[in-house]
Amino acid sequence: MNYFSPLILLACLVSTYSGLAQAPTIDQSIAMKSVSNPQLSPDGRWVAYTLTRTNWDDNAYDTDIWIANTATGDKFQLTHSKKSNSNPAWSPDGKWLAFLSTRDDKAQLYVISPTGGEARPVSKFETGVTAFKWSPTGKQLIFSATVPDAKTDKERKEKYSDYEVVRDDYKMVHLYLLDSLDKEKPAVAKALTKGIGFSVGSFVVSPDGKKIAFDASKNPDLINGHTADLYVLTLGDTITRKIVSLKGPDQNPVWSPDGQQIAFTTANENEFYFYSNRLIATVPATGGTPKILTNTFDENASLLEWTSDGVLFSGYQKTSAHLFRIDPASLKIDRITKPDNLIATQFSFSKDGRQMAFVGALPNQYPEIQASPVSVFAPKVLTDMSTQLASYKTATREVVSWKSVDGNVIEGILIKPANYDPARKYPLLVVIHGGPTGIDLPSITADRYYPVEQFTAKGALVLRPNYRGSAGYGSKFRALNVKNLGLGDYDDVISGVDYLIGKGMVDKDKVGAMGWSQGGYISAFITTYSDRFKATSVGAGISNWATYYQNTDITPFTRQYLQGTPWDNADMYQKTSPISYISRAKTPTLIQHGELDRRVPIANAYELRLALEDKGVPVKMVVYKGFGHGITKPKSMRQVMEENYRWFSKYIWGETL
Repeated sequence: MNYFSPLILLACLVSTYSGLAQAPTIDQSIAMKSVSNPQLSPDGRWVAYTLTRTNWDDNAYDTDIWIANTATGDKFQLTHSKKSNSNPAWSPDGKWLAFLSTRDDKAQLYVISPTGGEARPVSKFETGVTAFKWSPTGKQLIFSATVPDAKTDKERKEKYSDYEVVRDDYKMVHLYLLDSLDKEKPAVAKALTKGIGFSVGSFVVSPDGKKIAFDASKNPDLINGHTADLYVLTLGDTITRKIVSLKGPDQNPVWSPDGQQIAFTTANENEFYFYSNRLIATVPATGGTPKILTNTFDENASLLEWTSDGVLFSGYQKTSAHLFRIDPASLKIDRITKPDNLIATQFSFSKDGRQMAFVGALPNQYPEIQASPVSVFAPKVLTDMSTQLASYKTATREVVSWKSVDGNVIEGILIKPANYDPARKYPLLVVIHGGPTGIDLPSITADRYYPVEQFTAKGALVLRPNYRGSAGYGSKFRALNVKNLGLGDYDDVISGVDYLIGKGMVDKDKVGAMGWSQGGYISAFITTYSDRFKATSVGAGISNWATYYQNTDITPFTRQYLQGTPWDNADMYQKTSPISYISRAKTPTLIQHGELDRRVPIANAYELRLALEDKGVPVKMVVYKGFGHGITKPKSMRQVMEENYRWFSKYIWGETL
């Protein structure tokens, strides 16, 4: 047989060419790399950042540290060890990078020259390092870590094996000091805070290196997040003083340049802090009455840095994200980044605050590490993640809006096939984000959980609605689903479906919905409440708010959104629970859930599965062994995505795969 006949060669060429024009497969999407956490050097000349890649052999997402030159764009990989290397931080003189590495199992601190060479371990802490900061002298590192087991804990485990007393057995997080960084072996860490009085969250060292500001809660239990207060510790004598104690969480301290004041984020005693705006405030470093800065900024203000020019923070603005600066005296706010539709996050700054690095993208772009002066925004792209898309035909994304049932305007991201034909009517798949204070954006990211690129290549439109409660649209919008979960959310989804049907874009008989976490809850609500959808997929979703409340690790979330407990507001819990409408259920439903999920305990999945089975509704449930609320390994992610692809191929396209 002539393997190189002209006909066969032509077929091979056509196949190759066609392959170049196709959407990325599920495996190709999972394998796509991404960049994050850019850290600008003190002089602004270099950016250290992390690049995450898929390690199929070890079934892991591995992270390494790279460095880019902000002037030339030249870049190189700095760390090469197995496991992950993350959280790079420059020494004050720019001569060293400290980072966390799991190369020896638990995360430990290492330092390395930014020009390359071998990394040197500087910590060997029993429980691993949680977070760290350089001192301004560059001769010390301060880190936080979970307190190791005491002798009595070890004796108890030896005698009785392992057990836990609920809401009592807590392992506090405390601060530690490493002050011998030049030794060959890791130095013994000195405890700066201790005891059972509080558990440390975020922290920052003062400009003169003599004090540490930190936030701490009653204990590390998420249900006590509202107890977070602000403290200042003096390094010389380790005396700790509480300086802010407002009701609700007070967190994320940042020192003023002169070390006299501290900026922080606060709920400002709003008891409904899960959906109200987080504000930026300042307080004297010795304590006093806080001054609120961002009352006029109607979104969550994420505090970043305090420079000589003002306080820098970031925030969403509908489907964009920007950097802002506020003058602490006049309270005047300026937006630094542009254009209006830029999506910019994860900012860091040079020592003088004049240069910055960030992760940025415009609509239909892949996020890249970028650098710019702060005073005149002129971004330079330093990475080339978008080249991963060069051989594919990807779907296009655009922002659309419609009116919900109650007249509120809802926005969403409409994703169209690369070869979209306005004369056709398409199947529609609704992919619903979590949160509920999450947000969908029009930038391109690698598919996870739901194979959007494969769905659009197959001939579907995909709608990602920013339903009521989503971030980016102000506090009033985020509160629209309070005492209205499920019901208001469904109205936002179905009105978006009807909007696209009314535009002549959608085949009304081929509509499906899917989502994870809060998106899974809304999908479960669609399953039982509506007969408009041909199929749904419920990922880590809530089926019964009472079941959820009794088992979740964030019970305050439920009390705030439903305004009470199941014991004193049973009607509200029933009205907003998908399981309450099970008698209506007709929609074939795929259920996917992590075995060890504490955020949305798996009892919710079993409850919905059995109810659907009893009602004769087609249902399939997949349990992911060893996983919690998220699926964090590539092979399991492959199964999640392929399962969804098969499910909707069967019920939307009528295929048997």
